[in-house]
Amino acid sequence: MSDRILIAVDGGNSKTDLVVVRSDGALLAHARGPGCSPHHMGTDACVGLIGELLASARSQAGVDGLRAATAVLLIAGADLESEEEELRGCAQRRDWAEQLVVGNDTLAVLRTGSDDCVGVAVTCGAGINALGRAADGRRARFPALGPITGDWGGGADLGLAALGRAVRADDGRGRPTALAKLVPEHFSLHSAEDVALALHRHELDSERLVELAPLVLDAADAGDSSAIELRERLAEEIVAFVRAAAGRVLEGVVRYDVVLGGSLLAHSKSLGELVIERLRTELPAADPHVPTLPPVVGSALLGLDLMEAGAAAAERLRAAVLELTSTQGSKGSSKRRNLMTEVEAP
Repeated sequence: MSDRILIAVDGGNSKTDLVVVRSDGALLAHARGPGCSPHHMGTDACVGLIGELLASARSQAGVDGLRAATAVLLIAGADLESEEEELRGCAQRRDWAEQLVVGNDTLAVLRTGSDDCVGVAVTCGAGINALGRAADGRRARFPALGPITGDWGGGADLGLAALGRAVRADDGRGRPTALAKLVPEHFSLHSAEDVALALHRHELDSERLVELAPLVLDAADAGDSSAIELRERLAEEIVAFVRAAAGRVLEGVVRYDVVLGGSLLAHSKSLGELVIERLRTELPAADPHVPTLPPVVGSALLGLDLMEAGAAAAERLRAAVLELTSTQGSKGSSKRRNLMTEVEAP
């Protein structure tokens, strides 16, 4: 029986999804909890949260205590090989599965949108990162450590930039922008400067700036010039990641997937369209798209690949997750109650 069960995790900065899947592609359980990036909570707490989700999912699936054949844990913040090794060692001590795969969550994004897992994946949510992967397994990776490694993009940077634009609009250094009203309104404060002072005094957690990112993208759609400039800058950063990753491991490849994942690309159709247009112009070999399924599917598909489950199992899994996601918006759905549970951070 143990060779029939797969555990798959997509651990992001804002949420963690875990599924238990049978080797024929049947979705047995899905549990969701808060983000589990080891950068934010430490390795032990990250693996502990996954363990809590797994316990809940095993209970739902009726496989309590069963050792899985394969576990695939793809985690935001596992940006360096040393960080992957630390996570792997911590997870191995839990003895969840006979075979354990640990990596960065960009790999989940790539497999979600690429059958052969060859191409470039960009995840743009609370942060930003990318992965390039060649057919021979070579990878192009980035440290993704923020400003110290030259990074800009994702919700945290976009939110901070929005606050700066709003303050400058109010004090006369910048031009008028709808952000000057939207930013303080979001935090129930009087002005953008009040938001800045609340951050300075530690009355407002700086991590909440990520909440402003969707407001910026919506303001861009509404025609605000400052928000449009920020959206343009974010699009160029995404394109730069793809350009760099493809140049390192996909030079000469006739056609390859570019999978654009993360909450900001999912939120803003216009951002995705802008990135896709630029990629098609600059990188003719790229086939860019925004996947319709969540990246935990990519984690599970990688596990099914390792189990040599076949195409039918992959399609069964995709169909099950698509059905699940379509019911999650319906409150009181019996399928949602049966397949999904929320787990608080330990």
